[in-house]
Amino acid sequence: MDDSELEQIRRARLEQLKAQSGASSGGPSSNNGGQDQERQKQHQDDARQHILNQILHPEAADRLGRIRLVKEQRATDIENRLITLAQTGQLRQKVTETQLKELLNAMADNKEEEKIVVSRRKGWDDDDDDLLDL
Repeated sequence: MDDSELEQIRRARLEQLKAQSGASSGGPSSNNGGQDQERQKQHQDDARQHILNQILHPEAADRLGRIRLVKEQRATDIENRLITLAQTGQLRQKVTETQLKELLNAMADNKEEEKIVVSRRKGWDDDDDDLLDL
């Protein structure tokens, strides 16, 4: 990525942070405040999508969209990670589908899956078995 793309990413992130701090500083005093919040959220989503379009190859963006259909939170986590990598300058080129798969696997390894353990009782005696021997 060149300097102009990084500058656009930084500006979008700065706008996002300003919008977040403005939204948390006080509640809306009228119905108009709710519309302002909705407009800010839409602006943030647009800026986020613009950043993702700059750092993802079309195939990777398509895969991320399919992931979003199945697990929205996981897709959001991946997007956040990608945006962070772009903002810190760790991405030198657009992310390919293969690189996205590697990132998905790396993030999946970090999360522990909840396991269900079934313990069965051993040595339980049933009196009904004794009736069969007659």
